[in-house]
Amino acid sequence: MESYSIREVLEMAVRTEMLGNSYYTELAAKFKNDSEFNSLFTKLADAEKSHIVVFTALREKLGNEEPEGWQEVSEYMRAYVESAFFLGKDKAMLHMTNVTEPMGAVLLAMGFEKETLLFFHALRDAVTEKNIVDEVINEEKKHILWLSKLKEHYVRG
Repeated sequence: MESYSIREVLEMAVRTEMLGNSYYTELAAKFKNDSEFNSLFTKLADAEKSHIVVFTALREKLGNEEPEGWQEVSEYMRAYVESAFFLGKDKAMLHMTNVTEPMGAVLLAMGFEKETLLFFHALRDAVTEKNIVDEVINEEKKHILWLSKLKEHYVRG
């Protein structure tokens, strides 16, 4: 099984955040007439932009040297990236671009954020700069909370 380098995994993290930014920007525009949804999706898009900067800087800081124990983490990352979430027939982004109602968007976004958290936890295990990845993980957790609160508010109506 071919393994990924740490730089490739960090590039995947950057691309994941770019996908999130694109998705949330699209949703903010799609739901521009609903201030609550528009505001949250704009806030999430902006947060994804800041994560792109963080992971890009981390990628440059690490250079080309592989962390200790990288082989095992790399195999896990390959299996994860090849899963249905990223490359399978039920890719999250495919569904996200076809969503037409706010609650569907919120539920898909929650799923996307949860899968992203799993990916970042695996990345965290591989790097010595755990505090940097921890910051992003904590922000991703906040995203899930924001989405969950909006979902509860919407359901209670």
